[in-house]
Amino acid sequence: MRRAAILLLALLAPLAVGRAQAPPAPQTPPPPPRSQPRLVPDVSQDQVEIRYSFTGAELLLFGAILYPGGQTPTRPPDVAVILKGPLERIVLREKQKVAGIWMNVERARFRSAPGFYAVASSRPLRTLVNERVAAIYELGLDNLQLSPGGGVSADVLRRFEAGLIDLRRRSQLYAEYPDGVEIREGVLYSARIAIPARVPVGTYIAETFLISEGRVIAGAAREIKIEKLGFEGFIANAAENWSLSYGLVCVALSLLLGWAASVLFQRRYA
Repeated sequence: MRRAAILLLALLAPLAVGRAQAPPAPQTPPPPPRSQPRLVPDVSQDQVEIRYSFTGAELLLFGAILYPGGQTPTRPPDVAVILKGPLERIVLREKQKVAGIWMNVERARFRSAPGFYAVASSRPLRTLVNERVAAIYELGLDNLQLSPGGGVSADVLRRFEAGLIDLRRRSQLYAEYPDGVEIREGVLYSARIAIPARVPVGTYIAETFLISEGRVIAGAAREIKIEKLGFEGFIANAAENWSLSYGLVCVALSLLLGWAASVLFQRRYA
C-alpha cells in the first residue's frame, strides 16, 4: 500500500511542476483609442402632427461633434444633413399633342422615390465631396437613387428623372440648402429644414454626415414620424387600412345625400 502511494506521488510530481512553471495566460490588450470623431445628433421634435390647421413646420436638426481626446482640430470637418422619406412607387406619364389631341405617349416607373427630400450642408456639396462619394450617400438631388423600372431608354429615363425632381422641387417637397448648416466653435452644429403643408405622412430618416478632406468619416441617423391626427387622421387611416369598407361607405353617403337633395328639391318646387 505504501509502495502504491509513493508511485502515485512520483507520477503527479511532474504535472505539479509543469503547472507551476506554466506562463500566465496572455491578457487581452485594451481597445485602441478612437481615432475618428463621432456624431451625437438630435432633432427639435421626433413627431410632427398634421391637423386641419397645419400650414407647415420647421424642423431643427442639431447635435455635437465628439473628437478623440476632446481636442478640436485646427480645421474642423464639414457637416451635411439629409431628411428624407417615405419611399413611394411612382408612374410618370408624358403628354404630347398628337393630331390636335393631348395624349400620353411615354411613361416611366420609379420604385423607390422619396416623398420628401431635403439636404443642408455647411458648404456647397460640390466643394465637399466628389461625384462618387455623393452618389454613395445620396448627397444632393442629382444623386437620388430612384430605382427606375425598365422598358425605356437611358435618355428618356434621365428626362423623366429631371422632370420628377423639378415637379417636387416646385412643390417644396425637394430642397437643397447649400449653406444651411451652422457650425459653432467646431463642435456644435444646427440646420433648419422647412416642412411644407402637403408633406406625405410616414417615417422619415434624418441622416447626419461628418465630412473631412472629401471623405465621410462619421455618420448618424434619427427617425422622425409625420402623421395625421384628428378627423383627417381617421379618414386617412380608414382609406388605407379598410379600403373596401371606406369605398362602400363613401358610395352609400353619396347615394344618401343625392336622394336627400332630390327630395328637398321636389318639396321646394312642387
